[in-house]
Amino acid sequence: MCSEKNNKTGLVLGMLAGAAIGALAGVLFAPSSGEETRKKIKKNSDDLKDQAKNKYGELTDALKEQYNNVSSSVKGTANNVANSVTDAYDKLKGQITSKAEDFKVGAESKLNDLKK
Repeated sequence: MCSEKNNKTGLVLGMLAGAAIGALAGVLFAPSSGEETRKKIKKNSDDLKDQAKNKYGELTDALKEQYNNVSSSVKGTANNVANSVTDAYDKLKGQITSKAEDFKVGAESKLNDLKK
């Protein structure tokens, strides 16, 4: 799961870096005046910033969703284990109580036999 997250993050970062390099190269090599080139660079950097914010938001949402899914799964498993342990404890407690009662009745019976 972590490897998949790292792969997605690396892919997104690689795409953003490639887009930034391509946009910068296109602007720098285009036949424009310095002022026009600066405006293009500013616009492209603003666009890339917006894209980065969007991708960050998407990744954050995906991570939150994965966290919630894992958290719910762990809570469900923990509840199942707790219920199983409680059931086993109650069953064992009942068996021990029953055996103790049987032992008590048997001991009292033998004691009464000895008194006779």
